[in-house]
Amino acid sequence: MQNTARMAETLTIGAPPITVELRRNARARRMTLRVSAVDGVARLSLPKRGSLKAAKQFLMEQEAWLHGHIGKTPERVLIAEGLTIALYGESFLLKTHSKSRVTLAPDTLFLPETRPAGHALEGFIKARAKNVITNLAETDSTTLGKPFAKISLRDPRSRWGSCNTDGNLMFSWRLMLAPPEVLRYVVAHEVAHLREMNHSKAFWAEVAGLMPDYQAPRQWLKQNGGMLHRFDFKTT
Repeated sequence: MQNTARMAETLTIGAPPITVELRRNARARRMTLRVSAVDGVARLSLPKRGSLKAAKQFLMEQEAWLHGHIGKTPERVLIAEGLTIALYGESFLLKTHSKSRVTLAPDTLFLPETRPAGHALEGFIKARAKNVITNLAETDSTTLGKPFAKISLRDPRSRWGSCNTDGNLMFSWRLMLAPPEVLRYVVAHEVAHLREMNHSKAFWAEVAGLMPDYQAPRQWLKQNGGMLHRFDFKTT
């Protein structure tokens, strides 16, 4: 992929003014407006040949909705000593110690005082996530009779998991901060794509076969997924 910087196309409407990023999608048939739960930015997806005049008119019609959603981005939470964090259904108080590795104790996670807390905790979460997700994916793929190629962990903003045609699965390690059944649902969802690379009725039947009660965690992720991004693992 070519790594060249490109300024986003924007439109500004309303009073007080709201700046909306425009994203053209060759497969889009209509305009879709969203406010990111991660960074609070309003983004309008529109067909490749959609006009700016039509886009501005659409945004003016949605001005009240935009004002109601802008500014609702969750406040950033810094990873630091004294914070209590949920990790795969268990709550842990973060403390520092003089040792060089993260140490797990009942109800407490000890982080090295010589390393940035966020960096140390992120590495610990990724290691646990790889084990948990791999075990779940292996169970589901065996049930489905469709093996996967490999699993990778990332920190994407717009998706919680993916499956490509080569059988490679990707998951957000931040799912470890969600209730266990939410992570369980995302794994079932992506493994089901090994058989159905779509979101047809047949696909959802595969998901239900792997996790019959997937609807509640799916809804939780839609409503609360953005909250998982409020934790700041980079700021020192």
